[in-house]
Amino acid sequence: MISKKAAGIAPYTAGEQPRDKKYIKLNTNENPYPPCGKVVSALTGADISRLRLYPDPRSTGLREAAAAKFGLSPENIFCGNGSDEILAFCFQAFFDPFSKDVVFPDVTYSFYPVWCRLFDINYRTLPLKDDFSVDVSGYIAPAYCQGVVIANPNAPTGRALPLMDIERIVSGNPDKAVIVDEAYVDFGAETAIPLIKKYKNLVVVRTFSKSGSLAGMRIGFAAGDKELITALVKIKDSFNSYPVDSLAGAAAVAALSDGEYFDEHVNKVIRTREAFCAAITKAGFTYVPSSANFVFVTHKAVSAETLYRGLKENGVLVRWFDKPRISNYLRISIGTDEEMRICAEMLKKLAGQA
Repeated sequence: MISKKAAGIAPYTAGEQPRDKKYIKLNTNENPYPPCGKVVSALTGADISRLRLYPDPRSTGLREAAAAKFGLSPENIFCGNGSDEILAFCFQAFFDPFSKDVVFPDVTYSFYPVWCRLFDINYRTLPLKDDFSVDVSGYIAPAYCQGVVIANPNAPTGRALPLMDIERIVSGNPDKAVIVDEAYVDFGAETAIPLIKKYKNLVVVRTFSKSGSLAGMRIGFAAGDKELITALVKIKDSFNSYPVDSLAGAAAVAALSDGEYFDEHVNKVIRTREAFCAAITKAGFTYVPSSANFVFVTHKAVSAETLYRGLKENGVLVRWFDKPRISNYLRISIGTDEEMRICAEMLKKLAGQA
């Protein structure tokens, strides 16, 4: 009764959500601060009686708001149930099964190879450099490639490419789709959205889960050329015509409208990240330079697994990936100043530096 694919595929593993006690939760890159007041007003003021009706299948209000914010037309915007759903649609809309390879780094968002296996898409990973930066030259028109996927900043490392390097990849693959996953871009990187007017092969995928403080609403959008957006709509309408519910759409529009609150809290996360990095450096930890709301941390004398288990036993959740090249690193999300102070002190104790 179970298909071979369902029986054999190894799915993406989300960050753990234990309920046995109260934890400081620094393992899923959520924003430590609540949504802005305009989001609260939009949700509390919503006409609940209209929930009996289906939402707008095109998310017109959100498409218009996102287009206005980024200087595009609504026809350049596609909305979905979180950026993961949109990325999954991208893999189906732009890449053919059993064809040439889709290319992405060997250390990156671990959902990419899962989608390739799920949709029978061949893929090839290119090694990051020793400092975990992307070797851009490998992505310039490789003959075996049918498309490129780049997370910028990358996950789980946090490193970002400058916009000029993203443009090199996009311009170097003029007849192939280049997907830039910008889940963390607001915490210190440059968005590639301005390049959309110049290149017809670029799709930029964004989420409201991180900088927008709306992980619980499951909402995201993609920006790209009209032809690419039309392809995404075709895939969506072959799966679910109504992926964005009415309340989520209203919350996202409200979040986009409050730039002052957004800037204040993004900058707060950035300041906390820098202070945390400075604090743990004194205890012998090193980290990958981060443009995200997390840091990738290692210690020269204490294994990442030991640190992960020690933190968890003491009520702090972080992410440890038991994978080649990164098994001695922890990905630590940036919480409040107090949460990061506690995490830093605990790391120092576990490293014997208290």
